[in-house]
Amino acid sequence: MLCMKAWVYGKVQGVGYRMFCRRQARELGITGYAINLDDGRVEVMMVGDEPQLATMLDALYRGPRFSQVLGIDVERVEPGEHQPGGFLLG
Repeated sequence: MLCMKAWVYGKVQGVGYRMFCRRQARELGITGYAINLDDGRVEVMMVGDEPQLATMLDALYRGPRFSQVLGIDVERVEPGEHQPGGFLLG
């Protein structure tokens, strides 16, 4: 299992982006979370296998209909013990 954290910026708050992330994660069997940050970005934690995470990253770039993703910063991280089951929204 791999763990990645992504910070998505652009028009990604107020457009259903976090719900889009949860829907994609559930379809792919990925656990983690998506939260809005005060600076307008969305932080996405993803835990899954490499092919699942690659597909999820593609989805993050696409986003939901009314979003406009300008870029994503991605970092591989160690899975923490706090990692939730399922995919949570904050």
